[in-house]
Amino acid sequence: MNWQNKTVLVTGAGGFIGSHLTERLVREDARVRAFVRYNSRGDEGLLKLLPREIYRELEIVAGDLRDAEAIRGAMQGVNTVFHLGALIAIPYSYRHPREVIETNIMGTLNVLTAARELATERVVQTSSSEVYGTAQYVPINEQHPLQGQSPYSASKIGADKIAESFYRSFGLPVAILRPFNTYGPRQSARAVIPTIITQALTRDEIHLGALNPMRDFTFVADTVEGFLRAGAVPEAVGQEINIGAGDCISIGDVARKIMALVGRELPIICENERLRPEQSEVLRLHADATKASALLKWAPGVPLDTGLERTIAWIRDHMGLFRPGQYEV
Repeated sequence: MNWQNKTVLVTGAGGFIGSHLTERLVREDARVRAFVRYNSRGDEGLLKLLPREIYRELEIVAGDLRDAEAIRGAMQGVNTVFHLGALIAIPYSYRHPREVIETNIMGTLNVLTAARELATERVVQTSSSEVYGTAQYVPINEQHPLQGQSPYSASKIGADKIAESFYRSFGLPVAILRPFNTYGPRQSARAVIPTIITQALTRDEIHLGALNPMRDFTFVADTVEGFLRAGAVPEAVGQEINIGAGDCISIGDVARKIMALVGRELPIICENERLRPEQSEVLRLHADATKASALLKWAPGVPLDTGLERTIAWIRDHMGLFRPGQYEV
């Protein structure tokens, strides 16, 4: 992969995976345009945590995914678009389904429409393992049925299918990358691993929702590698591709693993507030990444214990960014 002198747009660049992808692209000598959601505070999200030598290389553009003109302007002169921008919080999607659907579906349509008009060389659409819902069989390959078990997952199914339709209808060079439960430094406590770590480091008990759901956790550096390959490998065009470690662990067991790593054994309290509606809970996600191996020559490189140790160390050094124990949606 050679990103030198390529102009790349990352939507959702201020988010967790987006900030890591943005940093990696700068290190690969790409010219990176970072699209972040506008707010009156001028908050660039996690980009402000990047090393200064990386940050100063960025061209930062603020706007809203739902604004077609803003998206088209940001995509002018771009070779590749990594479309990560989305509203991703599942509890938030229960409260505000319209905003989630408009942002995730119409925002994706705006990116695809602009890419078609501008003859963009490659669009990488970010999917989610949540589109599969509770596994009907494991490991989950790309032929697994799609199930809208939350407004968020339904919005991602819709966005993925629109991306597929632009490939099939207009020949737009789109690859759909489907990460499974990415974790690592910079992730917010809206995700379960930082929720557990922050409480394990600072509190006398850990408050969680359901402990039995199984998840396939993939370290963020491995997920970013998948994005880079999906943006460069010709065989990725027109494909849906899972990116996952190929293993799964229950939320309860990952909490106990984290407690062992920080050297504290604490009681776990299950709170009703943190539970998903019964028919919305995804009970098991376990990736089959055979296609990623075959098409992208991708494989996970960071074992769970190693990734958790790195994440714990980062959170310990940035505890001021968190509010341990407070349920965040």
